[in-house]
Amino acid sequence: MSLALDFISPAAAPAADRVTLFADVILPLPLPRLYTYRVPYELNDNVVIGGRVIVQFGAKRTLSCIVAAVHERPPANYQAKYILEFIDDAPVVTQPQLKLFRWMADYYMCTLGEVINAALPSALKLSSESRIQLHPGFSREENEYPLSSQEELIVDALGTTEEGKALTFTEVGELLGITSFHKVIKSLMQKDVIFLFEHTADKYSPKVVKKVRLAHHFIAEPAIEQLFSTLASKPKQLDVLMKYLQRVPVYQNEHANQGGLEKAALTSSPHLSASAVNTLIKNGVLEQFDVIVSRFPLENEPTAQLHFTLTEAQTTARDEIMAHFARHDITLLHGVTGAGKTEIYIDLIRKALESGGQVLYLLPEIALTAQIVSRLLRVFGSRLGVYHSKFSDNERVEVWNGVLSGRFQVVVGVRSAVFLPFDSLSLIIVDEEHESSYKQYDPAPRYNAREVALMMANFQGAKTLLGSATPAVETYYQARQGRYGLVSLTKRFGEAGMPDIELVDTRKARERKTMHNHFSADLLTEIERKLGAQEQVILFQNRRGYAPVVACQDCGWIPKCTNCAVSLSYHKHSHELRCHYCGYHDPMVSKCPACGSRAVKTQGFGTEKIEDDLKIMLPQANIQRMDLDTTRAKNSYQQIIADFEKQTTNVLVGTQMVTKGLDFANVSLVGIINADSIIHYPDFRAHERAYQMFVQVSGRAGRKGKKGKVIIQTADPTQVIFDKVIRNDYVEFYNYEIMQRQEHGYPPFMRVIKLTVKHVEQGLGERAAILLTQELVERLGRAAVLGPEAPYIFRIRNFYLQEITIKLDRAHTVLKWAKEQICAAMDVVHDHKEFKQARLVADVDPM
Repeated sequence: MSLALDFISPAAAPAADRVTLFADVILPLPLPRLYTYRVPYELNDNVVIGGRVIVQFGAKRTLSCIVAAVHERPPANYQAKYILEFIDDAPVVTQPQLKLFRWMADYYMCTLGEVINAALPSALKLSSESRIQLHPGFSREENEYPLSSQEELIVDALGTTEEGKALTFTEVGELLGITSFHKVIKSLMQKDVIFLFEHTADKYSPKVVKKVRLAHHFIAEPAIEQLFSTLASKPKQLDVLMKYLQRVPVYQNEHANQGGLEKAALTSSPHLSASAVNTLIKNGVLEQFDVIVSRFPLENEPTAQLHFTLTEAQTTARDEIMAHFARHDITLLHGVTGAGKTEIYIDLIRKALESGGQVLYLLPEIALTAQIVSRLLRVFGSRLGVYHSKFSDNERVEVWNGVLSGRFQVVVGVRSAVFLPFDSLSLIIVDEEHESSYKQYDPAPRYNAREVALMMANFQGAKTLLGSATPAVETYYQARQGRYGLVSLTKRFGEAGMPDIELVDTRKARERKTMHNHFSADLLTEIERKLGAQEQVILFQNRRGYAPVVACQDCGWIPKCTNCAVSLSYHKHSHELRCHYCGYHDPMVSKCPACGSRAVKTQGFGTEKIEDDLKIMLPQANIQRMDLDTTRAKNSYQQIIADFEKQTTNVLVGTQMVTKGLDFANVSLVGIINADSIIHYPDFRAHERAYQMFVQVSGRAGRKGKKGKVIIQTADPTQVIFDKVIRNDYVEFYNYEIMQRQEHGYPPFMRVIKLTVKHVEQGLGERAAILLTQELVERLGRAAVLGPEAPYIFRIRNFYLQEITIKLDRAHTVLKWAKEQICAAMDVVHDHKEFKQARLVADVDPM
């Protein structure tokens, strides 16, 4: 059915002097412009910029969208439809956010709708296929709000909470026989009768705690004594009752009984009978009830204050940062690994909160939040919010609303936290600012959270602190040029010294036959020595899975992905071959499908094989793996890190997740299994990334007084980069790298935009790329345009790829003009009938 609604017919129009308002709305779709809708006259006072409204888009589709502007100008080339419903009385998107979102759309060459779609949690985006379900806490008997006849119809159709039925918005409209039903849904939500969710897979499941309490008529002392007499012959039930009364002092405080006790406190006790608890509930002695607790898990954790005193070096660095903030909006804190940057961050956050501002603390990986949050929680308690993709959609909405209401003054989050509705930021901290994890690759907007944070701070008059032991070359360049403040911490916190770094030549080791699988004798000996001393080890291999390649030893057959131009990797745990680009998988083969040979063997190694081999070589060790495969579940990061912190895990094997800011007191050895695969990569940032990874993972060793050691296995120890890693000389590395960048015209001296042409037909994709290149050369000049060329992996998800690289002067006026020319060139390709199916993707400042 159509959800179109004409609130006002022409015949019923009010007086001619009324004001007719129109709203420009941002639809969460990749549309190049905003659409204008008419505001129903009687709802003129309801429209708020930044609030959500429901509109009809197309013949039958309804969507929620954000009001971007309100005015009295009707659209020139189409008849404006009426807004169907107003969802919010107050903005869910603030004015500073709208300003930032417009900048992101412009800078990253995407649409405002794509930014809004990425920014808003799904639970804030409604459509005709949004669903409703009864709230778990709803009970007809205990409901304190009267329901209208329409609301009763919906509740009847949803059945009971146990049934878990759901209705789409379309079904609600059909049930009520009206098109204007959104107010009914909004009313039921306000009464906590229903909740919304977007897809069946995202069904809202709030955190519900089952509790029990003593039935009201037993609270009086004589009644309890009578109850004891009744249960005298039932010792198991009597034990349960005694336990309840010990935990809930009903004699001293009758109100304590109202809150009750968690049922699990009785049923999970080894000394009590779970069936006895249920019998008491059945007989009416205990009443069972549900309590919905906050989805935000930190509220229920202890908040004992964390007290610490900054060292002299930390105090000096803190004072230098404050002095730089008086002259610069952005300051870089360049501190070696283990220098104690987090304590400085906490001290600065305290000062920012004392001045009444908000603070955003960005981290590159979810893995880091587990450690950092536990520390920050003990300082800032319930004022702290956490925002990342492992949280459910409804948890993210709760944090979003918490920032809007001022409940959360400090937010720790990964890159998506830059979308939160801050309006009084005074400080942004970007920890490990060099990390490529801050970059969003797909879908649009393809933003870098570090750059968005800098612009966000600029719009709100906040200060930004960038922290890293291995700053991005572009960041350090800005600091050396005097555009950013620069503060250095050159020594580790406390008594800890920098680890000793040793290179092992794997080529010579193989010649001497001293390699054991993928471990040199030196590394294995050192691992055994550290484990014997009750110390811990981290092993780094930047490739997950068991083996990256499977091949037939007789005919050379290699299993390939059907969708991408890559070989399938073997994952032993699931015994399957997987593509790491599109997720395609096949069962592992025992016989070559090409020649029938059984000589099918794995080649190379990933984290899974390292873990497997170590368990055989070191059966006494407890070994865990941290990579994408082991951290898919919501709390898996926290569990792996907690086990390692408690030292129940001896050896942690991981991908680059283990390189990023983790702080473990007992780690004294780090092994880098295959350094060469990181260095030899066709990208101008390859050496920078390699240096950063080696130094960062090395920095996990010897952080709390114990002398750390790092063993780097390489087939080419003469590489220039190793000398700089061993001496931990970032400045020398920077001087070498910046000279290379200037000579070859790369950032920070030039700005880079990468255009990718995608097409399901290889020939059409190549021709589209050639046409686009010709148009770009005509507009920008041959010197600015490189390509087109097929990338190393030339087909992903059934699309053939061609890439064009554009190098531009960094001047703002040049960049703005160039983007206009790029868009015009892309339009020429799109207008070609032959290339209608081609996808053109612009990536500004690619990583």
